[in-house]
Amino acid sequence: MTFACSKRIWLVMLLSVLVVACGKSTDDDQAPLFSDGDEKAANSLVLRRGNGEEPQTLDPHRATGVPSANILRDLFEGLTTETADGNIIPGAAHRWNISADGLTYTFYLDPLGRWSNGDPVTAGDFVFSLRRSVTPETASVYAGMLAPIKNATEILAGKKMPSALGVSALEEFVLQIHLTSPTAYFLGMLNHSATYPLHQASLRAAKGSFSHPGQLVSNGAYQLTKWAVRSFIELKKNPYYRDADSVGIETVRFYVLPDQSTEIKLFRSGALDWTNDVPIGQYQWLLKNMADELVLSPWMGSYFLGFNLSREPFRGNKALRLALALAVDRDLLTEKVTRFGEQPAYALVPPGSPNYTPQEPEWASWTQAERDIAALEYYAQAGYSEEKPLVVEFRYNTSENHKKVALAVTSMWRQKLGVQSHLINEEWKVFLQNRRHKVLTQVFRAGWISDYNDPVSFLDLLTNISGDNDFAYNNEDFNSLLLQASQERIPLRRRRLLQAAEAIMIADQPLVPLYTYVTKRMVSQRLGGWQHNVMDHHYSRYMYFKNEESEPELEPGNSPAKLAPETTAETTAETNEKTSQVAISEDG
Repeated sequence: MTFACSKRIWLVMLLSVLVVACGKSTDDDQAPLFSDGDEKAANSLVLRRGNGEEPQTLDPHRATGVPSANILRDLFEGLTTETADGNIIPGAAHRWNISADGLTYTFYLDPLGRWSNGDPVTAGDFVFSLRRSVTPETASVYAGMLAPIKNATEILAGKKMPSALGVSALEEFVLQIHLTSPTAYFLGMLNHSATYPLHQASLRAAKGSFSHPGQLVSNGAYQLTKWAVRSFIELKKNPYYRDADSVGIETVRFYVLPDQSTEIKLFRSGALDWTNDVPIGQYQWLLKNMADELVLSPWMGSYFLGFNLSREPFRGNKALRLALALAVDRDLLTEKVTRFGEQPAYALVPPGSPNYTPQEPEWASWTQAERDIAALEYYAQAGYSEEKPLVVEFRYNTSENHKKVALAVTSMWRQKLGVQSHLINEEWKVFLQNRRHKVLTQVFRAGWISDYNDPVSFLDLLTNISGDNDFAYNNEDFNSLLLQASQERIPLRRRRLLQAAEAIMIADQPLVPLYTYVTKRMVSQRLGGWQHNVMDHHYSRYMYFKNEESEPELEPGNSPAKLAPETTAETTAETNEKTSQVAISEDG
């Protein structure tokens, strides 16, 4: 299927459909998503990035989700940062020392570091911000990742004051952090938004609105200039950034485009330089017709389903959770539904963490036919049958791809077990809110992209102190093993503790791993500086617009055929044979 729409047609349509709706917007904010004037400027000066859902907030300590993280990486800079290909390098701190016992880190801030208003970035700013991040009143869902810092766990539990956190300013530009135990991934963790500094004076002056355009003072390569709700977020180059001379693109716009088909149409019309995703159903067409701009990359992330263990029907019913997990044909799902090189998953932690083997259940090695038989047995054991079917709600956030996965999975459950599923599509903010409150949810779509390359980034989701534990999972042995691992200095012992913890969690089945991610997007050939990295962190400061007359196109290494050869061939016969096993319809 092709989408032969001219640029003019799309601009006319967007004038009437994609209009900003913002109660306190300026007249300029009320402009359409793209207008002739914006389009002309964008083609020469503005990097236009599709960014999926709209962020809930740009408060770095409260933000959650990939759309927020993409923007915050441009606005702020932690003590460490990354190269374009994902290696950890100095950020706001230009060097550091680590004590022999691995418990004390001393960071020397770059004296050229400046906030976007020109003020110097100081050690006191980091002390203030790290304390704020672990303060229970901040309600940071990522605060638990700061547990390696001395007293952080006690502060989060309300047992100590934030001032007890193991951070101190030795001098104006010298920061010291004390850990409770050696932490192999600590430097990588320090480029996460939970550790970003905040400008104290502007936060106190603006209070709850400090992260709004015109009030947010940031220390990264860009500053926030506009937020047109349900349309775009605009950033301008920060002239005070410590390395401003190397930042080539003056303006970046992150467009709110949760619908992948719309993104593709805008990209093809020339209105986007970069998409957040691509629709599952258009992969073959894009591979055939736009292969030079279709980019696939491995990604340290897992896609899974969550069970709400705080309410019926999954509370105390492990047999039911196992039945649903066993009945999902992951090979069929990845080969014929997602179809971008995703790998079937039976463990939460994806392959790729150094010196770690993900812990899969015994039935991962069975054939799907054997799993289906076991699924029926567990389904009956749980108290359900053809005469008494399970009726369950399946929630997912707005996305063409999420919808197709939901339809496929619930179709498998219906065909194999007789489960009656009601699909509920929710806007991102409502979806997250319902997951957090655990009142309405039963089964929900979930996914996790690693904050740093370590198994703990995934396993910590399910601890009893995690702000992201939307599953209401609480296993004392699991919690204890992760606590022991956090204090273990010997790498081999630490790895064994983490593997034992994952094995316990997988046996309890509070979630259903489906597959490990690859990123898939369109990247304009006029854009240079884009590189693959397993964390999928792409900073706008590394991008530039090529001189189309002299610069080469995307490097050969970006060819989808080379990145994911298994996804480049498909026959109609194979498709018909496989998809006949799954009725993917609107009835779900």
